[in-house]
Amino acid sequence: MKKTTWLIQIVAVLVIALDQLSKYMVAASLPVGGAWSPFPGENPVFRIIYTYNTGVAFGLFRDLSPVFVVIALIVAGVIIFYSRRLRSDQWLTCVSLGLMLGGAIGNVIDRIRLGHVIDFIDAGIGTTRWYTSNLADISSVLGVILLGLAILLDEWRQRRDQHVLAAGNAEAPGVAE
Repeated sequence: MKKTTWLIQIVAVLVIALDQLSKYMVAASLPVGGAWSPFPGENPVFRIIYTYNTGVAFGLFRDLSPVFVVIALIVAGVIIFYSRRLRSDQWLTCVSLGLMLGGAIGNVIDRIRLGHVIDFIDAGIGTTRWYTSNLADISSVLGVILLGLAILLDEWRQRRDQHVLAAGNAEAPGVAE
């Protein structure tokens, strides 16, 4: 098995383990709707709130968990298929794909086991709250951001290498007579 495939799998397994452990701890410690703030105050920036979601981000498309299981499994299959085409120097792409794969599978486990996804990370400033998420969601978003960065870096390296090659060919001495 290629090193790139191993890296993707290691990152994915770590994400799945941390995601499932954190969800278990929240479910064991709080009732649904219960909250805890490690930094209490009138409007804490960060809270743990035990909620669940049968849809996707922001609660869109509620009660479609079976559809999202199929979509996530297709995404996982595409990531696994694509991983075999990566070069060994594409480690950032591997990490990003591992984050996305782990995030997808972490939420699929919830959907199959519970029929919904456990969400608990609630952040915001003042009274402005953002959508409640979990480690699988954060991992998936971070994976997409890192994949974009990896693509930009790869493009930059290719252009740099083409410039260096073109400059080297232009300065190369002619054939000695």
